[in-house]
Amino acid sequence: MHRVRMPLYLLALTFLVLSSAWLWRLNGQTSQPTATVFEGARLITGDGSAPIENSAFIVSGGKFTQVGRRGGLRIPAGAAHVDLAGKTVMPALIDLHGHIGFQHVAEGTMSKAFYTRENLIDHLERLAYNGVGATVSIGDLEDRSDLHGGRTNWGDVPLRVRKEVIPNAALFRTAGTGIAWPGSGPQGDPSRVDVPYPVSTVEEARKAVQDYVRMKPEFIKIWVDDRGGTKKTLTPPLYRAIAEEAHKYNVPVGVHNVTLANAKELMRAGVEGWLHVPVRGGEAADDELIAIVKQRIARNDRPKIWMTPALITAWMDTQGGKRPAWLDDPLLRDTYSPDQIEEYWGRPLAKMTPEQVERVRKDFELQASNAMKLRAAGMRIVSGTDTGQTRFLIGYFNQLDLESMVAMGLTPSEAIVAATRDSAEIARTNAGLVGAGKNADFIVLDANPLEKIGNSRRINQVYLRGQSVDRAALKAKWLAQQNHETKSSLK
Repeated sequence: MHRVRMPLYLLALTFLVLSSAWLWRLNGQTSQPTATVFEGARLITGDGSAPIENSAFIVSGGKFTQVGRRGGLRIPAGAAHVDLAGKTVMPALIDLHGHIGFQHVAEGTMSKAFYTRENLIDHLERLAYNGVGATVSIGDLEDRSDLHGGRTNWGDVPLRVRKEVIPNAALFRTAGTGIAWPGSGPQGDPSRVDVPYPVSTVEEARKAVQDYVRMKPEFIKIWVDDRGGTKKTLTPPLYRAIAEEAHKYNVPVGVHNVTLANAKELMRAGVEGWLHVPVRGGEAADDELIAIVKQRIARNDRPKIWMTPALITAWMDTQGGKRPAWLDDPLLRDTYSPDQIEEYWGRPLAKMTPEQVERVRKDFELQASNAMKLRAAGMRIVSGTDTGQTRFLIGYFNQLDLESMVAMGLTPSEAIVAATRDSAEIARTNAGLVGAGKNADFIVLDANPLEKIGNSRRINQVYLRGQSVDRAALKAKWLAQQNHETKSSLK
């Protein structure tokens, strides 16, 4: 029997092919599918259209590539399949009004010292756990001019984190430090009071904006609030100068204001966003303000006008004098300890008198009426939680924000659109919709929020950029932190 010898060049070629295939497999190129098909869920796309029953959508490269009905898509060869029969899918939420980074959640305290990359990421993880895909934070600790030739030297943590895509965490965007009359910006814990640029002259206002825009903020935040007559605040000449200077750089302005008179002047100045209902403090939006809104839109004069009502705490207070069911929600208890829940909300709500509850109910109804009138005039309602102080529950407030918007008068579908598609547009993130080309940020629910908006809290899974958030690992980490703090307090 003769042995057939392979020519050397064929032997070398065979070795090259086999070794290349081995290296390809070793590098994991064939171990992971290039696409995943999610099938069978009721799909709420986020655009306000009717849900797609028995849907299918394909995720590849962290984005949605096809969306439709099961059996109606072109399935790529080798795609993985995920059966979501019996589930409901909706886009991940977007928060346009947060103040994260200063809290140490487990300790229940706040400080500039806590404003680190690690703590900020912890907050972004808490948002992701609750189904939030991106947030715009305001009043962040960033180095700024002191307007007298010096710098605060607060570092650049927010500017660095916004460039990152962090597994298991919401995307981070910043609206910078903000601008306020000295001492009249963010209140509550003193760690945040001096963060905004302190301005009291038109020259300082313009200088502040010129330094501010170097941060490339999503918008410039200003506070116009005299805190019930206890403080001075930005005057019309000051906030007009801020708006004019900001618009030179094509940067929008978002405002925290209270009075009807200021709302009118700010609207005339071209301010685009409101980080609360524009008219509060017992006043009602009148025909003149409604007309100003309509005129701006008709003239195409910065017509994208929006508000984050942030009526969550007001809505929660209307449930005082009793124990609302959400206090015992497992989703809340996954991220906050029972002691914290009772301290922040359980005991304060239980102590409210019927007179107090009636007073806050009327205030909520008036603010809701103002918001809905302005919405009818053309303002957009979008989502923002004002999360920042210790009672403002990071992540969970985004869920209660949906409930407060429905209590204001929106339908569940309208509230979801406000918190997803419309918020994503203002935040300029490629998310907020389950649609081809958008980031694959979505929530898998065990119940239908269109039937009852509180079902948005029945979270089964969260996917960000096409990857499942490891909620079990996050929950275990926070539980360990809570146990550590409990043991420390007992020593």
